[in-house]
Amino acid sequence: MTNILSYNKYLRVLDLIALQDCLSDPAHHDELLFITIHQTYELWFKQILHEVDAAIYEMNEDRAAAAARSLRRVVEIEKVLVHQIHILETMTPISFLAFRDELNPASGFQSMQFREIEFSSGLKDLTILDSFSDDEFALKRLRARHDSPTLADALYALLRRRGLDAPADDENLSEEERRKSYGKRTQAVLEILTHFETRYEEFQLIESLIEHDEYFSLWRSHHIKMVERMVGAKRGTGGSEGIGYLRTTLDKKFYPELWEARTYLDSKHGEAGCPFAGK
Repeated sequence: MTNILSYNKYLRVLDLIALQDCLSDPAHHDELLFITIHQTYELWFKQILHEVDAAIYEMNEDRAAAAARSLRRVVEIEKVLVHQIHILETMTPISFLAFRDELNPASGFQSMQFREIEFSSGLKDLTILDSFSDDEFALKRLRARHDSPTLADALYALLRRRGLDAPADDENLSEEERRKSYGKRTQAVLEILTHFETRYEEFQLIESLIEHDEYFSLWRSHHIKMVERMVGAKRGTGGSEGIGYLRTTLDKKFYPELWEARTYLDSKHGEAGCPFAGK
C-alpha cells in the first residue's frame, strides 16, 4: 500500500517544503517569504526555458503557429512574475534589513537561469560569465546557451525560408554590413506588420516575441522599484551598484528590429485609406 502514488509523492511535497533553510538565527519571520519567492522564480525560469527551447525547435521545424503558442505561455508566466515581485513589498524595509546581511555575497545577479533566458532570447554577454567563475555547473550551462542559436536566430531563419530578406546577424561581418543586415531584418518585419492578414502566422509569431521582450522589460522595471523601495540606493549584496546597475538594464531589448519596424509603418490602410473612415 505504501507504493501507491499520491499527490505528495508525485509532486515530492516533502522534499519541496524542506528546501527553505533560513540563515538568520533565530530565523527571521520574513526570510521564509524571501526564500520562497526566489525559489518560485527559479521554478518559473525553468518552465520559461522549457518553452523557449520548444519555440526554437518549432521555428526550426517551420511551425510558426506552434512556436507562437509556446511563446504566449512564456508571456503569461512573465505576467505572473511581474505581480509576484510585489509580494516582497509586504515586508517592511527594516524587516528585510534584519536578515539581508546574511545573504552576502550571494546576489540575484547570479541567477543562472535568468541569464540563460537572456542568452537564449538574444542578449548574450560573455562578461556575465565572470560572476559564475566558481560555479562549474552554471558555467557549463551558460556557455552552452551562449553557443546555441537564439529565438531571434530561429525567427529570421524561418522568415528567410518563407521568402523574406532577413539575413542572420553575423558577428564576422563589418559594422557597416551588420547595419545593412539589421536594416533588412527591420524591413522584413515591416512587411509582415503591413500585410499581417496574408502573413498571419508570421505576424502572430513576431507579436508573441515582442510581448516576451516587453514583459521581461516590465519585470526589470518593477524589480528596480521594489529594490529601491526596500533598500534605497544601497549597494547590492553581491557588491554590485544596486539600483544603479539595474537601471542600466532597462533599455536592453531582445529584438530591436521588431520595435523599430513600427516607426516606419504607414498610417494609411492602402492607397485608398481606411475603408471605414467617415462612416
